[in-house]
Amino acid sequence: MAVGVDSRGAPAVLAPHDGLGCDAVAYVGSLMKQFTGACAALLARRGALDVEAPIATWLAELPPWSQTVRVRHLVHHTAGLPSTSGVWDRMAQAGERDWTSDGVLAALSTIDELDSEPGTVHAYSNAGYICLARIIEHVSGTELAAFAEEELFGPAQMSSTTVWLGPDSSPPGAVLARPLESPRALSVGDGGLWTSVNDLLLWNDALLADTLGVTETLHTTGALDDGSPLDYGWGVRVFHAGAKRVESHGGSWDDATAKLVRLPDLGVGFAAVALDGDVERMVALSDALQKELLRACG
Repeated sequence: MAVGVDSRGAPAVLAPHDGLGCDAVAYVGSLMKQFTGACAALLARRGALDVEAPIATWLAELPPWSQTVRVRHLVHHTAGLPSTSGVWDRMAQAGERDWTSDGVLAALSTIDELDSEPGTVHAYSNAGYICLARIIEHVSGTELAAFAEEELFGPAQMSSTTVWLGPDSSPPGAVLARPLESPRALSVGDGGLWTSVNDLLLWNDALLADTLGVTETLHTTGALDDGSPLDYGWGVRVFHAGAKRVESHGGSWDDATAKLVRLPDLGVGFAAVALDGDVERMVALSDALQKELLRACG
């Protein structure tokens, strides 16, 4: 495991273990969602992406229900899309062996009804962020990997970070607990991010300083259509621990877990990456480190 703390802009290694240092590139799963959210936020701020538009505007291959799902529903996980397991069942029936964006969209195209009416239920959705990524590609005219590199990774000096498109399981030089087996994570938007703790700390720096101009939008939480507030922004959970604001998200797949946390009121944050599929252990570590930072810096 590698853990790093950003102390008012100065990254520091706390505890590298098992040969995974803070400069090693590893898979961080759903941490990608805040980068997807940041790309969408950039396009929305520029007036290129209307978050009130139905997703059918760009995803014509989806059934008629896509006329009722707005972009903001994807952003805040209120679209009513089927669960990851439900989508995977359809993919497996179609002969898919890996979790890919094309496979997910093909599976969604066979679904006649949503699990719930859009805007009425908050249900975490990997498929939703795959749809959001595909919309970003339509709007920007380029692959999400290239757009993120130009607009996010480059400006934040995240030189070790990439959105991996395959077909190999992982980018050259990446660190794995063991060779990946099917179903492999080869989708973009909900995942696809390979990065290091050091680069994640640079991302925290960029957001804490708002050098990319998306910090406010990224951390603006959504609501159900009836106005009920949510604690989920644009790919990141936003809540309070006591009086202090916390911006947090995790990621996992197979033998990899990750956590990225910012405490903007204190100007600090941390990143943790492990070659270990134990999500509960990562959550316990993250909670303990968050409490210690709140105690030490608050």
